[in-house]
Parts: sequence; C-alpha cells; structure tokens
Amino acid sequence: MSGLSAVLASAAVIEREHKLSLLLELGALLAQELDLDALLGDIGHRVACAMGAERATVFVVDSATGDLRARIAERPDLPELHLARGMGVAGWVAESGEAVNLIDAASDPRHFAGVDRATGFTTRTLLSVPVRDGRRAIRGVLQVLNKHGGPFSPEDETFLQALANQVALALDRTTLRAAEGSERGVQVRGLFNHIVGSSPAVRAVYEQVTRAAAVDATVLLRGETGAGKGLFARAIHANSRRRAGPFVTVDCTTLPDALVESELFGHEKGSFTGADRRVPGKVDAADGGTLFLDEVGELTLAVQARLLRFLQEHAFERVGGRATIKVDVRVLTATHRDLEALVAQGRFRQDLFYRLRVVEITVPPLRARGGDEVLGLAEHFLEGFTRRYGRPGLRLSSASRLALRAHDWPGNVRELEHTIERAVVLCPDELIGTEHLGLPVRRVAAPEPTSAAPVEGVVLPLGLSLSEVEARYIEATLRACGNNRSQAARALGVGRNTLRRKALKA
Repeated sequence: MSGLSAVLASAAVIEREHKLSLLLELGALLAQELDLDALLGDIGHRVACAMGAERATVFVVDSATGDLRARIAERPDLPELHLARGMGVAGWVAESGEAVNLIDAASDPRHFAGVDRATGFTTRTLLSVPVRDGRRAIRGVLQVLNKHGGPFSPEDETFLQALANQVALALDRTTLRAAEGSERGVQVRGLFNHIVGSSPAVRAVYEQVTRAAAVDATVLLRGETGAGKGLFARAIHANSRRRAGPFVTVDCTTLPDALVESELFGHEKGSFTGADRRVPGKVDAADGGTLFLDEVGELTLAVQARLLRFLQEHAFERVGGRATIKVDVRVLTATHRDLEALVAQGRFRQDLFYRLRVVEITVPPLRARGGDEVLGLAEHFLEGFTRRYGRPGLRLSSASRLALRAHDWPGNVRELEHTIERAVVLCPDELIGTEHLGLPVRRVAAPEPTSAAPVEGVVLPLGLSLSEVEARYIEATLRACGNNRSQAARALGVGRNTLRRKALKA
C-alpha cells in the first residue's frame, strides 16, 4: 500500500469511528437540559466532524408556519438561519421527503445562494436528508456542506439518513416533539430541552439563566414550591462550561440536623458513633461541576457558617478531620422561604445571604404565567403520560380546559403534572372531563335558562357582531368561575383591568 493510500485508509477509519461515536452520543446529549439553540448547534458541529464536512445544520420544521428554523430563540445577537416553506434545497427536501446529493450546488436551481451571501460561506457540495419520526412524518432536515476531499458518497447519504433518524428520536425527547397526530413539523414550545413555556415571565427567566450559565457566580433561585427551580438549576449547569462535570443535588429539607454537615462535607473514620470508615461528602462529589442546594433556607446556623467559609475559600474539612481540602465547585441554591425575614429574625446569616444572591433569579408561579401556558404545559404532560401508560388518543374536554385555566395552582407546575397524570389514569374513555382532574369544585351561579343549553360551551347564534360574541363569552366565563374576576381574567388570558373594561362594555 502506497503512503497516500495508507493515509486515505486511515482517514476513512477515523471517519467511521466518528460516525459510530456520534450515534452513541446523541442519546446522552439529549438527556441534558440544554438550550435548544445550543443543542441544535452542537448536533450540527458533531455531525460535520463525523461526516468530514465543513458545516452541518439541523433544521426543524415549525408546524405552525411550515418554515425551517435552525434556531429557536428570536435573538438579534445570533445570525438568522430561517428558510420559508419550500425555500432552498432544505425546503425542497422538507416538502418532498427525498434526499438530495449535489456535487455542484451552484448549478442546481434549488440551491438558495442568499444564505451563502448572508454568511460569507461558499457551498460547493451538499447532502440533505429528511428527519422523519417513527410514523414517517417529516419533522426537519439534516444538511451537510462541502465534504473534505470531494463530493459526498452514497455511503455518506446512507449514514446521514441513519443520523437523521436518531435526531428524530432525540427531538422527540425534547419540547420540540410533534403534536399528537400532527403530520409534519414540531411545536416550538420552549428554549430549553425539557422546560415548556413561552410567556413573557418565563422568557425573562430564560434570559437570566442564559446569562448565569456563562459565568461561574453563585446563583440563588427563588420561587414557590413546585415552580420548577430545580429544572432551571439544571439548565444553568448544562449550559455552563461545567456541563461535562457532575451535577450534585442536596435537598436540605430531608437531612436530619445531626447529619447535614456530614452529608455536605463528609466525615472521617471515628468522627462519631457508627462512623466506621471515611465517607466523602456531596461537596467532594461535585468537584469539577455544580453543587445545587435545594431549599437552602432550611440549613441550621452552624451549617450556614461552614457553608459561608466554603464559599469564601473553596476549601473545607471533613467532620472529625483536620486536613483542608480544596475543590473546584460552583454553588447554585434555591429556596421558597423569605430569606430577608429569616435574616431579620436571626435565623439566617446576613453575610451568607449576600454571598448566595450574587445572581438572583425569581421563577414565577404558574398562575402568573397565563392560561395559555397552563394549557401548553397540560398538553405537554398529557403527551408524556399517554405514552407512559399506553393511552393514545386521550384529549382534554373544553370544560376541563377551562377548569385548568381557572385554577389557582398553589402547587404550581408540580401540581399540574400530578393532576394530568391522575386524569390519564382515571379517565375511562378518550375525553378527559373535569371530574377526572380532581380539582376543587367551584360553586357557580346558575346560568339563565335558554332553549338550547349545551352540556359544555357557549351558544353563539349566527348574526351576532364580534363585540356581542366577546361579551357573551366573557359572561359565560365569569359564570363558570363563580363571578370571580381574577379567576376569569386568568382563564381568558387578560388582566383584571382589561376584563373589567370589556365587562362594562358588555
């Protein structure tokens, strides 16, 4: 074998290894709570390396518009890569479902040169394949550009299609999954893998999480129990430079006072009765990664003092030990408690409080996120539980959707998740009614008698003006909410002042 042949053979072996490695890595990558834009970019980078290409892009088809999107967030600081339906080779592949392999992209009329002009990139060779799910529905397009050393081969096409199938499975485990029964595209429901939400309140948290992930500062996440503080903590870690390191969680509410220090910092043999060996603590386990202290407001003053010293010096001693141990750990904390009140009462150290809140992020309660978001989360949980329990075809009735919108959700997202799981388990047929949700029964005013009162919904005869339709719907919603204007405003997705103004007009 000549020297050149040996080099080419070696390169082919390395490329095959990269391809096989990528197939194994995709599943692990999607298990993390990554920023979806970063995720799509990371997959593209890995695919380009595996395929020996200069560039690779994962496009998703937006089910609402049919457009192809290579990023989810509408952020002006990132270059736009957005193709209208049917535009370019990727658009053609998304419409036709057929793969395209071009050895001279510039000569093909389907190639859209506008992207090259906008990015300063020159496309020479191109390979584009559809991303299909298990039902063969098209969810996106996987495209690679400019193979090193020549055009893409039939073997490349076969492998890229295999990768596209894996990408489809991967997307199905994120918020980019398809809606139940949809024939094409995905629902763009959130900016992170497993966090659903696009309300202004949640988008503000996304922005703060993204900024917090870029630095190593201590973060205090505040919010009610069940609001999702733990998910956002994982998102900070997974999008930080520490993402390859461990993410260690300590629930401070479950630790007996006598064992808190040992759990956090470990202990030496003989340090207390029953300590028959040296045991590293959670701080040791988080070395090189992130330590998340959930409900940090429950720590005793003695442990607070040790935690403060650790935050200041990044060093500690095990219980019963004298050796000082240095670790590289980032600390994230969360609490539902009013720490300022605890400081005033002498139950929480003021110096520790200031140390923890270098970056402070408040996670909004579910009731502040709006009725549309409640229903979006409900549908998200419904999809997951119908798959888990083998109940395809289940759907929410209009009465149950109204009840979900009107409920206060004191237990927040966690309460909603358990409510939907209960409904999936208890519902005997395909339509989930209010009786399956298990929500508190509201006393509602009896509606005025009509000649055709429906079981659920509102009678709207033809011939009404738009303002009359709105007035009747507002009136029906108020009745369903027991004339509670706050509940009705949340159900309608408007503010109390807007509801009051419209009700007066009605």
